[in-house]
Amino acid sequence: MRRHVIVGRYGREDLDRLPLGDSEFETRLDLVAGDRALDHGIGRALGDLAHLGISPSEMGVDVLVLAAHVHAADTRVSRKSESQDGWTRELRLVVPVSDPERWTAATPIFVSMLNFLTGDRWSLGFRARPQRFERVAPMPPGRLIDPPFDDLALFSGGLDSLIGAIDVLEAGRTPLLISHAGEGATSDAQTTIFDALKAHYPASPFQRLRLWMAFQRGFVRGSAGENTTRGRSFLFFALGIFAGTGFDGRFTLNVPENGLIAVNVPLDPLRLGALSTRTTHPFYIARWNDALTTLDIKGHIENPYWDKTKGEMVAACANGALLRNLTSLSLSCAAPTKGRWQGLGTQHCGYCVPCLIRRAALAKGFGLGADPTVYTIDDLSARALDTRQSEGVQVRSFQLAIERLRAKPALAPILIHKPGPLLDESPARQASLAGVYRRGLEEVGALLAGVNTQPL
Repeated sequence: MRRHVIVGRYGREDLDRLPLGDSEFETRLDLVAGDRALDHGIGRALGDLAHLGISPSEMGVDVLVLAAHVHAADTRVSRKSESQDGWTRELRLVVPVSDPERWTAATPIFVSMLNFLTGDRWSLGFRARPQRFERVAPMPPGRLIDPPFDDLALFSGGLDSLIGAIDVLEAGRTPLLISHAGEGATSDAQTTIFDALKAHYPASPFQRLRLWMAFQRGFVRGSAGENTTRGRSFLFFALGIFAGTGFDGRFTLNVPENGLIAVNVPLDPLRLGALSTRTTHPFYIARWNDALTTLDIKGHIENPYWDKTKGEMVAACANGALLRNLTSLSLSCAAPTKGRWQGLGTQHCGYCVPCLIRRAALAKGFGLGADPTVYTIDDLSARALDTRQSEGVQVRSFQLAIERLRAKPALAPILIHKPGPLLDESPARQASLAGVYRRGLEEVGALLAGVNTQPL
């Protein structure tokens, strides 16, 4: 096991020596390409925003620079080879920022947030940027007309973010949609849906900001890459905050996610740790809001669908006809390319956790038989699903969770606390989350009625 330190550097002349602890291994993260342009997609994002008339603050740039450090560590330090237990890594970041004092004040919040999000042990340190890079954000241009955007929302290419975009556009608002151009299938879905929305709402000047950020194999010498990417939402949120700091006045970054997935109660005890993602959990969002307050960034993050199941989101969409037309373009599957060995293209498997929740939601919202999605396993009840294979594991886990809650409905208010603390939520909101959990499982239960799972 090695303890890894990612040290950000602004240019070749940024050579300050930093002490290393026992067993610490340093990786240099060069933030500048050429003479002054910011690298890793950050400079490109600044240029794209400038084209839209938006100028992020220096603190906004710092947020995205921190996210680059997090993304590099999370995706390039292997859990298998660089941890004692096959999961928990020890990761330290040294980040050059515009105001180290303010960032140091926020350090405990970010450490708590990252430890919760990824299950690792994070340590953060902040130092001043070199003098030549005291200012990296472009000066706000003089303009006669302000940018048209009055809404800011994450746009992942999934069904929830599609519903979120439709609802905002139908309300007559003009969103700036925020996307991370990551894995190819997801990136393609984002583009296809965005283009379809543009065609349907030609009079709206809404736009999209995409970030291209990936670190090459071998970035951390001696370590293989890591594909669990539990920290991906940190980069996603950071990009939205980065853009929001260029808005006039206060801003809200909307994170459209159904309540069942947001709370993400483990289906069985084995999922409590490594197999339970926390990318939109209320505790995680609350820590972001604490951090923004400490950094004096005039923004707020919220999930407008925290009290709805995915099926309720589908049913209540402000333009159901458009949603039906575009649903097949959205991508929910956890691994949409895993059918390639069967000669299949990119498509939904139909049996992973996100696919099952999607199928149940569309059955509830559109009616049985109206789901236009192509699934590798189209009919879950056509044959017994093998619980020793991936096709049956998630289905059986859902069945067990549904059976448990039906037998003891009073467990719901207890189980919602399993994935993480809900101390920031009022008793009334906790009760609502328990209700979403119950209703969400019942949606999936309706889908799985008559489905047979067994070891074959």
